Amino acid sequence: MSIGDQRIYLASRSPRRRDLLKQIGVPFELLLLREDLRRGVDVDETPLPDESPGVYVLRIARTKAEMAVLQIALRVLPQKPVLAADTTVVFDGQVVGKPDDVEHAARMLRALSGREHQVLTAVAVALREHVETQISVSSVWFRELSDTDIRRYCASGEPLDKAGAYAIQGRAGAFVMRISGSYSGIMGLPLAETTELLQKFNIPVW
Repeated sequence: MSIGDQRIYLASRSPRRRDLLKQIGVPFELLLLREDLRRGVDVDETPLPDESPGVYVLRIARTKAEMAVLQIALRVLPQKPVLAADTTVVFDGQVVGKPDDVEHAARMLRALSGREHQVLTAVAVALREHVETQISVSSVWFRELSDTDIRRYCASGEPLDKAGAYAIQGRAGAFVMRISGSYSGIMGLPLAETTELLQKFNIPVW
């Protein structure tokens, strides 16, 4: 495989995922899916009835990768592996999505205050019809948050596009007492699992 062949597509708008791929030395180019509700989204992220959180997050990551493969074919782009991922927060067994607004974010943070929750990130890598997936499950414990903590954090704007209304690598890192699992997975791309998937497609890491 030539050096030029080692680049992958990244089907994600997340700057955290871009940074994490750079951290492990994987060259990539962006292949963005539509997320504008007014124009129609490429992937409907609505959970199905009675769908478990693990099954849900794996389905969404796989669907994103498959939609990216379709886009590659429609645009007649060079065939290279495409990586997609999905992260969700699970609290009391229920999927917690992104907040609708500041008030919704504050309610989410009050629920997580002083409690344990899980962060699930699924990764999918696809090349034509070949799709491989992995999932990372981590637990996070928040300290007790005061109304001032929540108000100031919400005013920063950071929680508004984040699953569970927080970013562990940002200001909300001060909320976290401990974690069990993958820190990079909580950020949005578990590096150990991602490395294993990329190696199955002969993509070197580092």
